[in-house]
Amino acid sequence: MAGNALDVSNLVVRSSDLTAVRGISFTLPSGGRMGLVGESGSGKTLTALALMGLLPMGWHAEGKVLHDGVDLVTQSDKAMSHRRGRTLSMVFQDPLSALDPVRRVGAQISAVIRRHTAADRREAERQTLDLVEKMNLPRPGQIVRAYPHELSGGQRQRIMIAMALACYPQLIIADEPTTALDVTVQKQVLRLLNGAVRERGCALLMITHDLPIIAAMCDMVAVMYAGRIVEMGPVAEVFRNPRHHYTRGLLDSQPTMDNIALDGSSRLTSIPGMVPPLQNLPAGCAFHPRCPAATDQCRARMPELEGDGRKAACWHPIPVSQAAVVS
Repeated sequence: MAGNALDVSNLVVRSSDLTAVRGISFTLPSGGRMGLVGESGSGKTLTALALMGLLPMGWHAEGKVLHDGVDLVTQSDKAMSHRRGRTLSMVFQDPLSALDPVRRVGAQISAVIRRHTAADRREAERQTLDLVEKMNLPRPGQIVRAYPHELSGGQRQRIMIAMALACYPQLIIADEPTTALDVTVQKQVLRLLNGAVRERGCALLMITHDLPIIAAMCDMVAVMYAGRIVEMGPVAEVFRNPRHHYTRGLLDSQPTMDNIALDGSSRLTSIPGMVPPLQNLPAGCAFHPRCPAATDQCRARMPELEGDGRKAACWHPIPVSQAAVVS
């Protein structure tokens, strides 16, 4: 598929006097994979909900989001409801609350297929069973007749992935898809999502706190802080040589065999302070109260996201010779 699956330009998400996403821009090529990372409160989930047209009541989006030849920001609720599941889909963080608790999971997948294709009831049920089998779920004939509460967390998340893939969308947004799962199930779910996206040629926007997941699943990464993208570029380059001090702090805080001693004597590096609240964002660069390299310039003016291929919004980017942290 030629072109871009998503072209975001100056996206702003606000509610009355609060602005949670402050003018972010990025492009996701068709079939490409981008990770969106940052601490809680950085604006990642509201970005995803804005792309899907699912913002909470009182919030609205501005800017331009081009997808499948249309600007999603200007689409009506009715137009977006016809598009969700067909050209773009979302895998939510909590499948138990995202799935209808009083409908069997097979009927929920079949409903997506019948809404967006010409399949009749029998054909939709056949495609549903085929999808559930591809999710490597045991006894798929019983699974499709189960209600969400009768399934485990990992099984529910696989049902969400099957539903997202049902109509071969151009873009899948995965918002923290493995947060509530244990490590073994996380690996199984990610392997399934990875294989399914590759097989169907979908673009993937992966939102997560887990940097190793981004390293394994994505080609590009955008690092968000206080509603802005502060660094963006190819995953291998950003993780090997971060230019922004926030990215460096996130990478340094990851546990590795080098910074964890078996006797418990070592301590992880942490970023001091917290993400600032929306109603009290600092002037200039929002990261300056936590940044070891902050100067008066950082406190006075907000830096722009600049660069060719590799971009960083920092007045004092880390020199490449000092940035290497990941092999």
